[in-house]
Amino acid sequence: MSCLENAPRSAAGCAILVLVSSLAACGGGGGSSGGGNTGGPTGWVAGVFQPSATFAAKCASPRTGTDPATQMPYPDVQGSTTTENNWLRSWTNELYLWYSEVPDQNPANFATPDYFNLLKTSATTPSGAPKDKFHFTYNTAQWEALSQSGVQVGYGAQWAIIAAKPPRQVVVAYTEPGSNAVAAPANLARGAEILAIDGLDLVNDNNSTDINTLNADLSPTTAGVSHSFTVQDLGASTTRTFTMASETVTSAPVQDVMTISTGTGTVGYMLFNDHLATAEQALIDAVNTLKAANISDLVLDIRYNGGGYLDIASEAAYMIAGAGPTAGRTFELTQFNDKHPTTDPVTGNAITPVPFHTTTQGFSTTAGQALPTLNLARVYVLTGPDTCSASESIINSLRGVGVQVIQIGSTTCGKPYGFYPQDNCGTTYFSIEFRGVNDAGFGDYSDGFSPQNSTGTVGTTVPGCSVADDYTHALGDQNEGRLAAALGYRANATCPSPPTGIAPPARATQLAATDGKVIKAPWLENRILRPMQ
Repeated sequence: MSCLENAPRSAAGCAILVLVSSLAACGGGGGSSGGGNTGGPTGWVAGVFQPSATFAAKCASPRTGTDPATQMPYPDVQGSTTTENNWLRSWTNELYLWYSEVPDQNPANFATPDYFNLLKTSATTPSGAPKDKFHFTYNTAQWEALSQSGVQVGYGAQWAIIAAKPPRQVVVAYTEPGSNAVAAPANLARGAEILAIDGLDLVNDNNSTDINTLNADLSPTTAGVSHSFTVQDLGASTTRTFTMASETVTSAPVQDVMTISTGTGTVGYMLFNDHLATAEQALIDAVNTLKAANISDLVLDIRYNGGGYLDIASEAAYMIAGAGPTAGRTFELTQFNDKHPTTDPVTGNAITPVPFHTTTQGFSTTAGQALPTLNLARVYVLTGPDTCSASESIINSLRGVGVQVIQIGSTTCGKPYGFYPQDNCGTTYFSIEFRGVNDAGFGDYSDGFSPQNSTGTVGTTVPGCSVADDYTHALGDQNEGRLAAALGYRANATCPSPPTGIAPPARATQLAATDGKVIKAPWLENRILRPMQ
């Protein structure tokens, strides 16, 4: 598992590390096209499928005790790797959106992580990118902790990979407020470049053992482990070295809520990083703050927001637009594979559109409370290649009901697909199960949304400006490239040139006009439905 893009994302506990491991040159992974999958209780027969329930919870290493998420005993009984694989292939055949494009191979011939990596399509989008870019697993206990509370192990700094090959460049994209690790003596801030860890040269080292060590040090899985970091701060001509200890970090999904005074009204700004459960209350608080300021426009910064819960996206879209354009309209209609045209195969309920939620859904506050609204007819969204899935659904859904969306930034990741997370034997599997379309029936943006003046590979075009990320200014700073471009476009409908950068360090100028890849758990790069709905 070593590629930033298209790498198999399968080993439990390695989902975050996979993203970092682009520090090493590598070849891609994944499956190939083929027929259906099979598997009976006594052996594999091509084209024959037993119900997945036949093999569910029959584990090579059954869990014991009580599931903290459900307070019920684990259902696991003794099984084998083969029974786990048989469950995977039957489950894939039942629910995978492109099940007919999955290769047909004997489940007894593979380890479970390797077999899961084969259970996906190898087809590509019109641009040649993989159609299924997000096929991964997560340790169930870790997934439940992260998805419900935003808690994970790290340093409180969100890394961005600017250059994956020597001379590599890894910088701080943003930090989590309240994190002890990034506070003194680290004092890490956006734009700081990581040069070495424990004396290993992150920029130039090409020894595979050292690279694996660097990957592990960048994305720790255990709290309380200390490492020495050498960094060059933005604008500094010298380096400094300090020690940071990994810790349990609680993500703040909404940050930097502020207002900007202009000659034509007050503009609101907020950084929205993750569709976590905790984002529900945070978004409500942000909208109430901006509503009290009587803003006339909103800049929604989702450049690093890979997705998460679709219901959170629906709440966010409604709070931006209000009831006027959204009442009785579809936020997103979920479409499963051709075996399930009218019924949700996970819940058993009739497929109905996800509405623009007008009340809280109970993620992090009491369900059923009226949501505040800004009642805006347009919104400026700041995007990048890490804007994905549930975040893209905000763009698509608002466009579908006539709200003007102006995109400032780079082409989004292109993922109109999603899934229900599914646990089996202590591993939660994420395999594409549905696509989403807006009120106008549109959902074909597999190559992303692109500002109208984009060049190169262009997805679905949206009014606005192509502007690379600017790591030389703080997020929310009016001089930061993308925010400055949004304010300029709002004033005169033209696209200003990106900032040209500042003085030393030597590579700082490229930080003013570049795009990186943020290192996030892959579940945060998707749209996720909740089985209880």
